[in-house]
Amino acid sequence: MNFITPKLRRIVALVRKESVQVLRDPSSVAIGIILPTILILLFGYGLSLDVTRVPVAVVMEAPTPQATELAAGFQMSPYFKATVVTSMPRAEELMRQRSVDAVIRIRPDFARRLNGGDAEVQIITHAIDANHARIVDSYAQGAVAAWAARQNGEGRPVAGGPVAIQNRLWFNEAFDSRYFLVPGLIVLVMTLIGSMLTALVVAREWERGTLEALFITPVAPDEILLGKTIPYFVLGLVGLALCMLSARFLFHVPFRGSLGVLIGVSMLYLLVALGIGLLISSALKSQFVAIMLTMLVTFLPAMMLSGFLFDLRSMPAVVRAITYALPARYFVALLQTLFLAGNVWSVIVPNATALAGMAVMLLILTRGVTRKRL
Repeated sequence: MNFITPKLRRIVALVRKESVQVLRDPSSVAIGIILPTILILLFGYGLSLDVTRVPVAVVMEAPTPQATELAAGFQMSPYFKATVVTSMPRAEELMRQRSVDAVIRIRPDFARRLNGGDAEVQIITHAIDANHARIVDSYAQGAVAAWAARQNGEGRPVAGGPVAIQNRLWFNEAFDSRYFLVPGLIVLVMTLIGSMLTALVVAREWERGTLEALFITPVAPDEILLGKTIPYFVLGLVGLALCMLSARFLFHVPFRGSLGVLIGVSMLYLLVALGIGLLISSALKSQFVAIMLTMLVTFLPAMMLSGFLFDLRSMPAVVRAITYALPARYFVALLQTLFLAGNVWSVIVPNATALAGMAVMLLILTRGVTRKRL
């Protein structure tokens, strides 16, 4: 007895047809597999928010033992590439030439004032890049504080009080920005596969004139959408697997959550991305216009306004309000939590619910604009 209904047979035939078309189209393979691989390697290895080997000039105008020891702290630190100079004008020249990003000035009376308890170290940073300057300034203050702690430990008190600070980092003990960036990179790859590929499928059929041939067949609009969605959904899961393997074995990002939850929320986001791409592709009949609009409403917001690179809380209130309409915002929060913090349900449930609601809404809208008419 044949349990396969005619509707299911039509969907299977459409999926098979679309799968063959994907495999035969070099651009689909390039966008679906090759480009994500390049993005993983490029962003994973090339993009880092960590600051290391910062070139600094240490001005030591009087080489006393205390000043020499403080300068050695900068020279031995992995965060600095220190050049010792003996005059402030030489350090200022290096700063103007962008040969150094900061000047650490140890004044000539440093040893004398240190004994009096009011020693000063001047830190001058090149602040064209304000964020970089803040990080360099913080690192320099930390190096001076570390030197002061060593002095206190050796029985040579330094002004600053008896309070000992114990730092502890939660969820990112290595203090490595890749742990923060790689989950966001998965969002970009899933957005690329889900929305940009499906943004081309219906528009491409319009341009080639093959959609009219489908209109004269018994297939329904929802069957057309399913036939075009399933192959790209599977391709998106392949991209997810590549990202997970890269995160684990190339970048060694810890994963503390549940794999099942990760796959589930990734499927939700993939449905959202597919829905956006299909909605744009169904409403427009030009591949060029469809891909440009998709880039504008999905990929660029996923990079700039999702929390992937910039903290959402530091944005203006109006821009922050706009981010609530972006699905990438919720997926970034989910991935960063699942990778680094684990199954924090107070974060997972509301964000996953938002993605599920968006997926249903987009699929309904796409079904509404997909009609069998010329």
